[in-house]
Amino acid sequence: MKRRDFINWVGLGLIASSLPVAIAACSSQTTSATGDWQTVGTSAELDKTGQLLAKDSPAGPVLVVGTSKAAMTAVNPTCTHAGCTVEWKAEAKKFACPCHGSEFGVDGKLLKGPATEALKTYAVKIESNSVVVKPT
Repeated sequence: MKRRDFINWVGLGLIASSLPVAIAACSSQTTSATGDWQTVGTSAELDKTGQLLAKDSPAGPVLVVGTSKAAMTAVNPTCTHAGCTVEWKAEAKKFACPCHGSEFGVDGKLLKGPATEALKTYAVKIESNSVVVKPT
């Protein structure tokens, strides 16, 4: 066997043996970006006003309402009609869009248009004084 052929075979063997590792690394990054819990703030911030808005969280825009001692709800606050940021109306227990008047229930479901789709929701919990969310 010539030296050039030997080097080619060794190089091909190295590439073939590292391919499964590369595939596993790529697939685990995709899973962690979409399936893991993401921190969006602290329980102290949430308890202060009863809501926590994280516009640039790793999970995307998230609005958490409630307190760490009571039921919490987390939604993507982007209105499905025109993209405005919805506001939480605590006294009415609903999300309202200030731009065109769409209303959404505490569970993110559409109550009143012109929007035609519900808000995206997240599972939410307190973990070590951090508010964490996971897409549902």
